[in-house]
Amino acid sequence: MKIEIANGKTGKTLLTVDVVKTDSILDVKKKHIKEKSYLYPSRISYKLSLKDKTLSEDVKIGDIETLTDGSVFYFKDLGPQIGWATVFIAEYTGPIFAYLIFYFSNTCSWIYPDNEGAPHTTVQNLACACYVGHYIKRVLETIFIHRFSKATMPIGNLFKNCTYYWGFSSMISYFINHPLYTMPSTETQVYVGLSIYLFGELGNLSTHLAFKNMRPAGTKTRVIPMPNGNPFCALFNLVSCPNYTYEVISWIGFTVLTQTFFSGLFTLVGGGQMLQWALGKHRNYKKEFKDYPKNRKAMIPFIA
Repeated sequence: MKIEIANGKTGKTLLTVDVVKTDSILDVKKKHIKEKSYLYPSRISYKLSLKDKTLSEDVKIGDIETLTDGSVFYFKDLGPQIGWATVFIAEYTGPIFAYLIFYFSNTCSWIYPDNEGAPHTTVQNLACACYVGHYIKRVLETIFIHRFSKATMPIGNLFKNCTYYWGFSSMISYFINHPLYTMPSTETQVYVGLSIYLFGELGNLSTHLAFKNMRPAGTKTRVIPMPNGNPFCALFNLVSCPNYTYEVISWIGFTVLTQTFFSGLFTLVGGGQMLQWALGKHRNYKKEFKDYPKNRKAMIPFIA
């Protein structure tokens, strides 16, 4: 059987490859690469039509019912790729150093001209522990917990993501550690904020561990997320992505604790982005599983 590989934008045939029913899409990509040596599998996307989803690499030619001799695969070059784990480690390591630079520069007159050499306050110390602790947790989760459904992403995401996380971290730390920083007026607010933050962090970690256990190592298995014996995971009864819910809770707590504009802005912007991701994942779950719980929302219980 012959398959035509056509440009996804112009429809122009680029090459023709011979395939058998036992070949996978990955095998087709390897044959494509022999003709175009600058390509590699994760950079290649094939669709049966411009409106269809990208064909998964493990799909067999014989399993595609509509495929006949002379059928067309529409090709898209996804551009240079980079590993998800690499991007995550880079975007999460940067905030640790960005935050600590300003934390340890509180006596540096060329960064803080108004500096009077005052030691850090309790809130500044707590904020540092919370912020740096969050990103150390994220790095460790990337290494030991997360199981990615896709191996790579466009390399441009590395620069976009790092700019976002590193930039916000610098602004948040600069103002929290500023000599003129004004801490919350009551200790009650500080410890309420800290409690909310810790609650969110524990919930976030618990749901990440739950997601890990739902996908056996080395597989792309997808199941309906369900609660386990962990009380934090009971939130799976209400939302598809409780990990995002708990993360937003963490940043709300951090904002209450620090009472700064950029902490609140980071919470708002990050929460909006996570809601978009959650809505997309929620739609995919409902399409994939016909018995998916109907009353479950994406990220915000009973709302969205």
